[in-house]
Amino acid sequence: MNAIVSLFPHGWAHYLAGGLLIGAGVALLFICTGLVGGMSTVFSSSWSYLVRRPFFQQTRFTESRAWRLVYAAGLILGAALWWATLSDGTPGSTSLPAWKLVVGGFLVGYGARLGNGCTSGHGICGLGSLQLPSLGAVLTFMATAFLVANLFGGL
Repeated sequence: MNAIVSLFPHGWAHYLAGGLLIGAGVALLFICTGLVGGMSTVFSSSWSYLVRRPFFQQTRFTESRAWRLVYAAGLILGAALWWATLSDGTPGSTSLPAWKLVVGGFLVGYGARLGNGCTSGHGICGLGSLQLPSLGAVLTFMATAFLVANLFGGL
């Protein structure tokens, strides 16, 4: 029991509530529109406005970019609303150096493209619709994250 408490020193209820709200949101998006709410496609479709390379000009990106930008704006506004109403008002911070955040961001972006989707697309939407390839992707994402965190966490 102490191991669980040490993993969640601020409690676990808010994680459960957040997970349920995210799951309900993507389920509602799919039920109402038939659209899958993964974030890596939001990234690629947003770049389709600026980058004229063939990859970014695929029909799946150019025809879906308007609703995907609204979807991303909703995520940002939802986080801002939570911060303004339910948080203690203290901005989040990290002790990680900026170079680690930049390198990590590039690696995550590359991995999302390589894995044909990100953790939100595969983990929430793919597993929620019982897609076996998404299970493989999520297991790979998690194993890689644990390995990298343990190997390079002290740098």
